[in-house]
Amino acid sequence: MAKYQFGFIGTGNMGGALASAVCRRAAPEQVILANRTPAKAEDLASRLGCAFTVDNATVAQNSRFLFLGVKPQMMADMLKQIAPLLKKRADRFVLVSMAAGLACRQIQKMAGGPYPVIRIMPNTPVAVGQGLILVTAGAGVTADEVADLSDALSAGGTLDRIPEELMDAACAISGCGPAFVYQFIEAMADGGVACGLPRDKAQLYAAQTLMGAAGLVLSSGRHPAALKDAVCSPGGSTIAGVRALEKGGLRAAVMDGVCTAFDRTRELGS
Repeated sequence: MAKYQFGFIGTGNMGGALASAVCRRAAPEQVILANRTPAKAEDLASRLGCAFTVDNATVAQNSRFLFLGVKPQMMADMLKQIAPLLKKRADRFVLVSMAAGLACRQIQKMAGGPYPVIRIMPNTPVAVGQGLILVTAGAGVTADEVADLSDALSAGGTLDRIPEELMDAACAISGCGPAFVYQFIEAMADGGVACGLPRDKAQLYAAQTLMGAAGLVLSSGRHPAALKDAVCSPGGSTIAGVRALEKGGLRAAVMDGVCTAFDRTRELGS
């Protein structure tokens, strides 16, 4: 039996946020961290109350759920290093990949065996419990394993089970989308500053307005276009602003951004 329920190789922004979410649901002593810069894992472990190690081997040998928190371009080399250790394990374990573009079967091939793989795609708002975590299970993963992992990650936000063939498209929205949203918030705030608002006020108003509008979409179930129409009075300020955004190509630019991110994700997995 694995010594730790959850082990993390890589505690960067995303790995660290997920580890924090897991420690809000599971006992921290069930979690172990490792990072290329050991001091980073040590600092996070100290704050969370979990264990840390200076090498990936300890995590690879002793974790039931082994989170692979490295970039897609680094995955093959990292798995090659721990593959002999995984092969020697007599207990059951699950590889958890958050690498964009890499399918479960590719992770298995890199790891050197038909190990069970769960592929997840979280986004950065998991750090504040408001994230979206996409989940797809590879061949051989049990329902209990998916349930246990999903429960552990639930403090990070909303989880959604999705077929793997849709994962790359979904990642282009949920995984890359926060960056697009931050650009939009910044642009709205800049507009407010241009109109005379102090910077801190403009940023607060932009961020809160976006959060509230998103909440209304989710809670009402209404189409965004209908909600937009409800704000646009005939001849009013809002429809004038909407007209300017349409003239500037906002929707086409956002769609192009999602599609370009999707194409790049596919490239990373090829």
